[in-house]
Amino acid sequence: MSQQPPTATGTRIERDSMGELAVPAESLWGASTQRAIENFPVSGERFPRRFLEALGWVKEAAAVANAELGVLPPELAGWIRRAADEVAAGSLDAHFPLDVFQTGSGTSTNMNANEVIANRAMQLRGAGARIHPNDHVNASQSSNDVIPTVIHLAAREAVHRDLLPALGALRAALGERARAFEGVVKAGRTHLMDATPVTLGQELGGFARQVELARERVLRAAEGLAELALGGTAVGTGLNCPAGFAARAIARLSERSGRAYREASDHFEAQGARDAAVELSGALRSAAVSLFKIASDVRLLASGPRTAIGELRLPALQPGSSIMPGKVNPVIPEVVTQVAAQVIGNDAAIAVGALAGQLELNTFMPLIARNLLESIRLLTSASTLFAERCIAGLEADAPRAAALVEQSLMLATALAPRIGYDAAAALAKQAHATGRTLREVAREQRVLPDPELDALLDPTRQV
Repeated sequence: MSQQPPTATGTRIERDSMGELAVPAESLWGASTQRAIENFPVSGERFPRRFLEALGWVKEAAAVANAELGVLPPELAGWIRRAADEVAAGSLDAHFPLDVFQTGSGTSTNMNANEVIANRAMQLRGAGARIHPNDHVNASQSSNDVIPTVIHLAAREAVHRDLLPALGALRAALGERARAFEGVVKAGRTHLMDATPVTLGQELGGFARQVELARERVLRAAEGLAELALGGTAVGTGLNCPAGFAARAIARLSERSGRAYREASDHFEAQGARDAAVELSGALRSAAVSLFKIASDVRLLASGPRTAIGELRLPALQPGSSIMPGKVNPVIPEVVTQVAAQVIGNDAAIAVGALAGQLELNTFMPLIARNLLESIRLLTSASTLFAERCIAGLEADAPRAAALVEQSLMLATALAPRIGYDAAAALAKQAHATGRTLREVAREQRVLPDPELDALLDPTRQV
């Protein structure tokens, strides 16, 4: 592959094993990337920042290991490291133009990185011998072990740095509101029908526990990404990778991230399968299901505000209708449920991508990377918005809750041990048929002395 350092305007000619190709003069990529630009105009969607950051980290770590093992001269490795650090930092993102839907190994994006880093390293160094994208930047590596490594690294870092803090903040917000509402007694509901009383604090406390458990599941699943495929090269045999390369490069990644990573115990599994990504995606789907349930329940409890449940009041964020004056909608819960639906869809695509891997390589890696990182990003944003713009501002309508619980026919449950199930059921049916409260009917029939009746029907004693 022949290279010329990028110039300011026009085009320059690059050569690879397939021949010559004109590329934009100001670009840092070369012929391989340009071919991929022309071959894959699919979605217009590029790999996300977390992926490119991890890709830069991997190339920097590889340069460190190659210098230590004598594969690269230390001075040349140093320039590669500087350019790779710029990739990781995001200052070269404009030079990663490739569509996320591309060759299933991600080879195009690996070569994009190799070409950008080689050209940028030559820019930084100035005059001197050529820095080759394959021979130098990609030394001791293959796309087939680099891209699986980047997927694990990017997703695990995104989980720890983005999603876990967001879920923790949401759990804390729900817990705070649960404590604030622990004295608000309200009607419980099962099957969307009246049930025995609960407190609003108990309901929100259950939501907080859901989020806490979702966070724990994601954390456990993310630990499966600590195994990295680096060192397996093309098919898992490690051809052209010197002994000790993977250990050195992965030690550098562990040092840089502050998290422990390790070489895969079996490189054929690490490159042929994407099961760890499937496991994490499943945990993300579980978190999405939890958020959907919580957001849906919050929306139900706030419905009305006058003609439905109305036990909660949501923060009023924006007008809810272009035709109905004064209407305010539960916009944040609606966003959360839409995000949950997308994450569930992403999980299905990841599962298909993983099960379709064949023999020594999974060739759905760009799809898996894209969907996994999108799910993490969407859940992070939705959790943050839910916590800050909805849960933190929740208010309880205690008078409304008290009025509804007094109307509940299921207060009769507390009477059953004293007057029997059938007698209590008859009272509930009569109250429903006449539109009166259970208390009114029970007093009229003098089923128990008033003090005992009031004590049994006191909703605060049933929670």
